[in-house]
Amino acid sequence: MSDTAIESIRAREVLDSRGDPTLAVDLALRGGAAATAMVPSGASTGAHEAVELRDHDPRRYSGKGVRNAVRNVERTIAPELTGKDAADQRAIDDLLRGLDGTPNKANLGANAILGVSLACARAAALAKGVPLYRYLDGDGRTLPVPLMNILNGGKHATESVRIGAEVFHALKAVLHARGMSTGVGDEGGFGPSGLRTNEEPLELILTAIERAGYRAGDEVALALDPAATELLSDGRYSLKREGRALDAAELVALYADWARRYPIVSLEDGLAEDDWSGWAKLTATLGERLQLVGDDLFVTNVERIRRGVREKCANAVLIKVNQIGTLSEAVDAVALARRSGYAAVISHRSGETEDTTIADLAVALGTGQIKTGSLSRT
Repeated sequence: MSDTAIESIRAREVLDSRGDPTLAVDLALRGGAAATAMVPSGASTGAHEAVELRDHDPRRYSGKGVRNAVRNVERTIAPELTGKDAADQRAIDDLLRGLDGTPNKANLGANAILGVSLACARAAALAKGVPLYRYLDGDGRTLPVPLMNILNGGKHATESVRIGAEVFHALKAVLHARGMSTGVGDEGGFGPSGLRTNEEPLELILTAIERAGYRAGDEVALALDPAATELLSDGRYSLKREGRALDAAELVALYADWARRYPIVSLEDGLAEDDWSGWAKLTATLGERLQLVGDDLFVTNVERIRRGVREKCANAVLIKVNQIGTLSEAVDAVALARRSGYAAVISHRSGETEDTTIADLAVALGTGQIKTGSLSRT
């Protein structure tokens, strides 16, 4: 029997960075290697994401428990995978999808499936004595540029990291000087009250960049994530702070104006998840100037990415492994993006754990960009 044959799989409930339950999977191999994978959880989730299985028992964690997902790992998945080769990631993931039998992993739960998928990769890497990024065929030559959340709204060891940290702390000082709150949101960025317009945060960040001693547009650039699906109401995008609602063309014009006046290089989820015609307008207008990232639009799903390529929507894909549910499918999404001339950004979720798989994935796949939350919280 191979040293990378699966000996045992156990699952348990743990708490994420929001204090909500999530799933941890402990997997051991016949050769003695053992690894744990923990599954992240999103707050602003796309309607087309794979299903995160929750218990909906109001007596525990306000219904957010994951005991059913734990049970699915131990009673359904573990008996089928025991003895299988953890080093054959594609076969493992195919088996997991087959056990679930639904296109969105609604039966066993994407959290149960992903926990096992990632634990297999981690254990196999340990068995082979290599870091996870190397096991995933990475050459380790490209470290990603960090995209950091320093201002949150809505539901939510390199020089670059140092610069980001310094701007983050400078922003705290700027907010404090203006009498604004410096409490942080789910992703560790500041969530100040009293903002008058949607443009004001851009001005605050530019002030912080200058205060930290850097040049905006040269050493530090801006990346926006409006999460526009949350703004859509009755076919229009509601900007409640400004008391107005815009159609897709008007919102695209707003972004174009901002892009002319601010050092913006990336715009994520600028239109809603099913506003394909709006995305096409946005891409035709700004696709040559900005990175236009589809998160809720694509949900790490190759079929939705293919549609985006056909309809010329966006030019980059956000990759969240728990949106799709297995490591192999996330790798396939990156490969499709690359073949189509789209950039790929490996991303965290707002409910995170100490699991560092996405860092290895960003290096292994050479995406060049990673979105990891802010410079506070774990």
